[in-house]
Amino acid sequence: MKIKAIVAAVGGIAAGLAALNTTAGPEKVTHPKDYLKGTLYATVDRIDIKQYRDLYASPGVVESVRAGKGVPSGAVLTMVQWSVQQDANGIPLKGPDGRFIKKDVLAHFVMEKRTGWGTEYPPELRNGEWEYSTFFPNGDFNPKSNLKTCFECHKPHDKQDFVLTLSKLAGKFPDASTVAKAPKGDVNIVSFAFMPAKIIATAGKPLKFLNADDSPHQITVQGAPQKTEVLLRGQTGSITFDKAGAYNYVCGLHPAMKGTIEVK
Repeated sequence: MKIKAIVAAVGGIAAGLAALNTTAGPEKVTHPKDYLKGTLYATVDRIDIKQYRDLYASPGVVESVRAGKGVPSGAVLTMVQWSVQQDANGIPLKGPDGRFIKKDVLAHFVMEKRTGWGTEYPPELRNGEWEYSTFFPNGDFNPKSNLKTCFECHKPHDKQDFVLTLSKLAGKFPDASTVAKAPKGDVNIVSFAFMPAKIIATAGKPLKFLNADDSPHQITVQGAPQKTEVLLRGQTGSITFDKAGAYNYVCGLHPAMKGTIEVK
């Protein structure tokens, strides 16, 4: 697939990239039909979008990360997105284990790392040696996916090799007991939502955020430089505003999560 086609597939990466006489993009990533032979290293209930997600790593990846060798070339990470069973009011049903009950596979999101990949992308977009692709449940490539958002979402997280779930790959994600031991936050992150979603803060005084979720999150203020580190379960972060005003913020890993801060 020529670069011009790839630019369209990922939502218009950069006009200058179209001039390169090479290939790049999702066509390099093949559907991992044997992903079940890998390691199921994480599961997530996404109550905000009523989905259940299984995360698989290809054989050897978990062992490499947990041995301190990092994510190796050839690694394939597959996220399987499921719809979930719901009651008459659209509330997801839970099984005896307290987790959402899977219904149908919606899509396979895949990221693959290979030595030498990524050189075609401009620095502001490149995610190291990673490429992304999405597939329909039957394994066919989904040409309508806006993969540019994948690059943009993962780009700020170069310190963890652009893998948002690296702590789970490494087996270092805190268990639920850490939440009870953590200092209380002014805003708590629970079930992929900010509680409260709107809050009043005082200029010059830190506003504290506590992540109580079984998923990493990051507070990112829109149109401003303030942001926290990636917060694992039980971890807190703070943001301080010097000037009064209204500020909107999102989760840097899950942009659909939104909140508002009024600083006085």
